[in-house]
Amino acid sequence: MSEFKVDEELKKLPHEPGVYIMHDEQDTVLYVGKAKDLHNRVRSYFRKIVGRGPQIAKMVSLIDYFEYIVTDSEVEALVLENNLIKEHSPKYNTMLKDGKTYPYIKVTLSEEFPRIILSRQMKKDKAKYFGPYPTGVAVKETIELVNKLFMLKTCNKALLPKEIGKERPCLNYHINQCSAPCIGKVSKEEYNERVLEAIDFLNGNYKDTLVKFEQKMKQLSEELRFEEAAKVRDMYNSIKALSERQKITAYDEEDKDIVALARNESDAVVQVFFVRNGRMIGREHFHMTDILDVSNSEILLNFVKQYYSGTPFIPRELLIEEDIEDREIIEQWLSMKRESRMYINIPKIGQKEKLVELAKKNAQMILSKDMEEIKKKKARTTGAVKEIEEKLGLTGLTRMEAFDISNIGGFLNVASMVVFENGSPKKTDYRKFRMKTVEGPDDYACMKEVLTRRFTHGLEEKEELKQKELSEKYGSFTKFPDLILMDGGRGQVNIALKVLEELRLNIPVCGMVKDDNHNTRGLYYQNIEIPIDRRSEGFKLITRIQDEAHRFAIEYHRSLRNKNEVKSILDDIPGVGPSRRKALMRSFDSIDEVKEASVERLMGVDGITRNVAEGIYSFFHKES
Repeated sequence: MSEFKVDEELKKLPHEPGVYIMHDEQDTVLYVGKAKDLHNRVRSYFRKIVGRGPQIAKMVSLIDYFEYIVTDSEVEALVLENNLIKEHSPKYNTMLKDGKTYPYIKVTLSEEFPRIILSRQMKKDKAKYFGPYPTGVAVKETIELVNKLFMLKTCNKALLPKEIGKERPCLNYHINQCSAPCIGKVSKEEYNERVLEAIDFLNGNYKDTLVKFEQKMKQLSEELRFEEAAKVRDMYNSIKALSERQKITAYDEEDKDIVALARNESDAVVQVFFVRNGRMIGREHFHMTDILDVSNSEILLNFVKQYYSGTPFIPRELLIEEDIEDREIIEQWLSMKRESRMYINIPKIGQKEKLVELAKKNAQMILSKDMEEIKKKKARTTGAVKEIEEKLGLTGLTRMEAFDISNIGGFLNVASMVVFENGSPKKTDYRKFRMKTVEGPDDYACMKEVLTRRFTHGLEEKEELKQKELSEKYGSFTKFPDLILMDGGRGQVNIALKVLEELRLNIPVCGMVKDDNHNTRGLYYQNIEIPIDRRSEGFKLITRIQDEAHRFAIEYHRSLRNKNEVKSILDDIPGVGPSRRKALMRSFDSIDEVKEASVERLMGVDGITRNVAEGIYSFFHKES
């Protein structure tokens, strides 16, 4: 225990706004909160309040000490609270499960000849942004359409006035999809007019564009240029289809987000509808964690704070289903981020209320669907682990490790180690081994080596961390399995048991007994073959683990084989020494890629000059 005296520290709390941080004995941050009055808010946690809920009571029981930061205003406290929550991810804060960045359409107005591109960030520059949009697919399709319609450049060449006309135009010009400002086919003034038309189009003003294309289509038809007229017709239809999709229109042309939630005992889903320029452009849902003992209003409050602290776009209006604490302070904070006034409203009647209700219905459907998925996943993962536990008579089964050997006739012996925790793969703990002591096709010897290396390394790491007084979580091999799964039967199991005995480790080992067709028919455990239902989730999980170990080993063997093949052949090419060979091996995955590479592609590799590239190309194309 620390020397922190809660009662004395509570008396020192100031009657000012700020942020408070609760810690446990291990200095872990339990909770971060903001307060209008730190003195009153923090003291409230340590009063004996009946009915505060088990979650908060549990958190309070773990508090060893607290600290606080005084701020000049509630808005500053709100910003600081969000930053600290992102930094520490406290266990008892209701958290938004989201790591997404939303795409924008960016018009690079600062460039000599502006482009329309996708951007994942909205910066304070001279560019014009549209969005954010829920998915990148819609953004890419829109950008492609706009560039075709207005024939804007897509390359990133600067195109300074003195450089125009010095290079040949690219393919886009030849297929009539770029106006070619690079060779002066269009003036800067005319090009900028096209950009302004494109911006008008992106703002949703399709009518003028449709009229323009309709006139162009008629003109081309009258001139008997039917092929060109057909292309314009296709673009006209694309614009018309886009305008039809955008007819889910609000009562005004403001940007607004509509937020509502659905919840059950343990999970909550927040649904957001995005309305831009009065048009519904998409929707997205978000999961909130740690909602036990948390009201709907508080879930909404936490969502609004966390989501809008991370997105650069703030709408003019935010519609929510019920009022939240400190609404005026959050409005003030978001208005500062937006750099203009924004409003948070709770509609009770009319069109706005219907939009909120629609968002809520969508959230309820998503939650219901997710619950079904969670049940299925639970059956496939933790439910399957429970079946294996019961089958083998084990308890506390969490982590399983499986090993597999891969070679071709004893060439390049390698092994894989895959890890499943609670029935799901934990890929960060996967390991691969290249045999050091075994040559030739001896799977038993390979298995003995890999198991010995794996657990010896783990024991050495444990001892090293112990001497440094560090936690075992800092080791890469220190976490041992609750069960080892071997791809074979009695022979493989006995090898594993012998290694564990030599290292004085007590870990259960289970083998997979195969039938004549090499399909698993049962489990081999403690010298007994145990039948297992092939239709059970436990059997399916074992099969997935087995297949994953096999896949991981084969992929590693293939990568080494390709590099070995590249190395051996490249040694025969004049002018390719060790450094150039390494550069080629880093740039190409296989010898086939080197063979198929052009001289220009080969010259893109570090250290490969034109003469050397031509020599490599000639080496692989002697016959032709």
